[in-house]
Amino acid sequence: QVQLVESGGGLVQAGGSLRLSCSASGTLIGAKTMGWYRQAPGKQRELVASIRNSDTTNYADFVKGRFTIVRLFAKNTVYLQMTNLKPEDTGAYYCASSDGMGEPTHDYNMNYWGKGTLVTVSS
Repeated sequence: QVQLVESGGGLVQAGGSLRLSCSASGTLIGAKTMGWYRQAPGKQRELVASIRNSDTTNYADFVKGRFTIVRLFAKNTVYLQMTNLKPEDTGAYYCASSDGMGEPTHDYNMNYWGKGTLVTVSS
């Protein structure tokens, strides 16, 4: 069983940066895929970025060039570095992990979820 805890959210002005952290209580070695998702008010949850065991990364078009996902096995942690934030990036950000290689775009492929951290970007 893996428990995920997100941190690092907060209020930031447009153009600013934040780094989100996802710490796992159990080892992440067995997790083949890690992902960051977000859910804006009144919208469906969507994939922001994912990373495989091979360190292959994938980003949603709306964050390419601005966000970076990094996985540190030694610290059992996954980070999401967010730069040049925009008001439309506002939402709850969730960390998730999967023991399989299913497509992370479909969140039903993820086995474990954190409770989320809130990011608010003011204009």
